[in-house]
Amino acid sequence: MDFLFLSKLLPLFLYPLGLVFLLLIISLILWWKYPRWLPIPLIISCVIIFIGGNYYVSNLLVKSLEWQYIFTADDLPKAEAIVILGGGIKSMIPPRPMIDVAEQGDRVIYGAKLYKMGKSSLIIPTGGRIPWRGGDNLPSEADDMTELLLLFGIPESAIIKESNSFNTYDNAVNTRKILEKLNLNRILLVTSAIHMPRSVKIFEKQNLIVIPAPTDYLVTEKDFQPEDNGQSTFINLFPDSSYLNNTTLAIKEYIGMVVYKLKGWL
Repeated sequence: MDFLFLSKLLPLFLYPLGLVFLLLIISLILWWKYPRWLPIPLIISCVIIFIGGNYYVSNLLVKSLEWQYIFTADDLPKAEAIVILGGGIKSMIPPRPMIDVAEQGDRVIYGAKLYKMGKSSLIIPTGGRIPWRGGDNLPSEADDMTELLLLFGIPESAIIKESNSFNTYDNAVNTRKILEKLNLNRILLVTSAIHMPRSVKIFEKQNLIVIPAPTDYLVTEKDFQPEDNGQSTFINLFPDSSYLNNTTLAIKEYIGMVVYKLKGWL
């Protein structure tokens, strides 16, 4: 099994939902063999779901990543290229009437905005599609992003696609190769705010001058304002699937930093 497959598989069992799944399997075994120990994995499962899906815990975890780089578009200097990392773009597969822009798809919209603000005259959309996830017969993420950029009025002459990467490390390596041919190395890096800390380190490891241009913030200042009623506070104590998902995204980034550090990629 290659690194790409293992990097997608193994972390699943470190995320809250995967851990609870393993604990429930252990519970079934204990129920059959050692019923007196059954409450232990069940209690741990409840704690994981409660903490992972908690509004306050989730927001703090996400904030620890997202708020490392906070810049408005006006704050950003000019660069030699705008690099947009793939994510959140769904191909036009029936019954979709067009390419879908999911939450992380803010990246391509923000990249187009920066271009129109004159931050750079070159856009590099990056990202392939993993073959064993059905990507064999689909356009790459870079292809789909290019279609959207053209729809937003970006001239085709301003776009260079990088369509062969399956993770952020590949994005960085392949983008560096493109930039080297053009004798460029100063980039505006556009990706989701939660993904930015790891991405910056990976691209800087490729000897690129990286200016973070984060978008797609999951938490804002409003999420940390004092609540003015007890009802909101009470509801926020209970697990919610959206906060569980955000917690999982944050854990994914921290795991990614550890693994990439061990690989020497950042």
